Amino acid sequence: MADRLDHPARARLITPEGRERALPVVLRYASADPLAVQIAFPPEASLDGAEVTWIFARRLLEEGIRVPAGGGDVQVWPCGRARTVLEFHAPQGVALVQFDRAVLRRFLARTYALVKAGREADGLGLDRDLDRLLGGTGCDNPPSDQY
Repeated sequence: MADRLDHPARARLITPEGRERALPVVLRYASADPLAVQIAFPPEASLDGAEVTWIFARRLLEEGIRVPAGGGDVQVWPCGRARTVLEFHAPQGVALVQFDRAVLRRFLARTYALVKAGREADGLGLDRDLDRLLGGTGCDNPPSDQY
């Protein structure tokens, strides 16, 4: 099974004048970073002509499909019966991007096929790292008392 997915999608960039502009994006997810999702915007969508990738919590996207969520640089909320808005805040300004909710749901379903909800920490080695932090050896063979 793949441990990373790229999910091409169509979004609509909402201009400051309230017009919509079609925008191809790539929704990404990797089991190596199971708590996060990424949205990659093409170079033509950025001020400097470079691809822009936003990384934020998978849970934020899941929640924002149903109810307004977020409070920092990324905010997500349902818009009408079939769309979801993602609002991105950067020093250069704010971008509003609208998705068909079904596209985001399909993407999330694919991410949960890779890493189930609640199982995100399984592959992160958190137990081993906590053991080391709290004074354990973090290995299978305890140290000998002999020098």
